[in-house]
Amino acid sequence: MSSLSQRSTKQRSSTKASKATNSQISTRKKKQKTNSGLTIEQQQEIREAFDLFDTEGKGIIDIKELKVAARALGFEPPKKDEIKKLLSEINNKSTAESDDNADNTIEFDSFNKIMAAKMSERNLNDEFLKVFRLFDDDDTGKITFKNLKRIAKELGEDISDDHLREMIEEADLNGDGEVDENEFIHLLKRTNLYT
Repeated sequence: MSSLSQRSTKQRSSTKASKATNSQISTRKKKQKTNSGLTIEQQQEIREAFDLFDTEGKGIIDIKELKVAARALGFEPPKKDEIKKLLSEINNKSTAESDDNADNTIEFDSFNKIMAAKMSERNLNDEFLKVFRLFDDDDTGKITFKNLKRIAKELGEDISDDHLREMIEEADLNGDGEVDENEFIHLLKRTNLYT
């Protein structure tokens, strides 16, 4: 009887381990990037948001519904001009051609591309903020001359104080002598350092 009990316990342990492993694999797969640079989970979120409004299953939704779907995905809804611009970029058409969309609908493929671009931008901003926090080691919400000097020293870079001040001045849009998160993100996007 104890041998049967031990076998049963081993089988349950094996089943639990198998389920845990399958769960870990499933989680890893969801976090893997697809061709669009998004995770499988993010792609599923986009699909679910679209399907929520594509009640007839035709693969199209109204432009007005796109705004609500964008909000459901956590984005500020794009303005009509932004939608037209994004659609023309996606479809390689002039804005005038995209104005010809008389029925004001959008297909899933275009919706997917717009939302993927917005998610990628959000992911990029998250990465920028991680880098910002490496510079802002004193958690002031600002990168100061002192922060830059420390980093240059840690990296073994021989950068003059004047050059470090110039770096701050270039990024400092409001003239307070420090670089906040928005100024840092603006600098990285402007210089295309991360694109």
